[in-house]
Amino acid sequence: MIEIQSKTNEHFRRWCDLSTARGIKKHQEFILMGEKLIHEFLEDSRFKIKAEIIHVGLSPLQHQAMKKQDVRTYQLPKDLFNEVDVIGTHFNLLVLEVPTIEELSDKKPSGLEIVTPLGDPGNLGALARSALAFQAEKFILTEESCHPFHPKAIKASAGALLQLSLFRVNQKFSEFVVSDGEVYALDMRGEPVDRFSWPVNLRLAVGEEGPGVGEIKGLKKLRIPTSGVESLNATIAASIAMYSYRTRNKKF
Repeated sequence: MIEIQSKTNEHFRRWCDLSTARGIKKHQEFILMGEKLIHEFLEDSRFKIKAEIIHVGLSPLQHQAMKKQDVRTYQLPKDLFNEVDVIGTHFNLLVLEVPTIEELSDKKPSGLEIVTPLGDPGNLGALARSALAFQAEKFILTEESCHPFHPKAIKASAGALLQLSLFRVNQKFSEFVVSDGEVYALDMRGEPVDRFSWPVNLRLAVGEEGPGVGEIKGLKKLRIPTSGVESLNATIAASIAMYSYRTRNKKF
């Protein structure tokens, strides 16, 4: 075990950086937080574990996955630990290596694929949770999207972002969705999902709250029929659409 006492320590400063997308990109590491998430991750640890962080009141995790990777444990005073534990879990933290997110190369979709520019980590995480629940084959991030391994995104996804097949496109959302003829977007002026004959293979585009996809021309649109409100939260609407797709394709 390695004890760290100073805020000037290079490891501590790097871990503090990992609360931001910029820091995650710079160091190619992210921190997994939350007792339940960590225990679930260790049962199927697909990512390289770089370090374990604890404070003086915690004991190192004694899991075979940790021993197998010969993970170093770093102990911080509680006040420094709390600066790294931005979610406030008060449990051991794992520093993981960011995996490579492949660039999307498939021209045509296979099954249900989700495309999104969501920049808010909480919204992205909530959408990812639904995408995993409804068995999306791919989760595709456009240029505007927040980093999928931001701690708030992982928390909101309940760990789904660690399990989904993530892909990226080097295009803005508006450019990608009009360049791909298999994309359907949620918009209040679209065809009702309950009357729509869902194709087996498609990409479902989920835009940002507010601007949505209303100004993007030439896009195939679907809507969730509602009463009493103009529209639903984007992630809720997407979840309903995904459920509709699955039931129509006899997957549930």
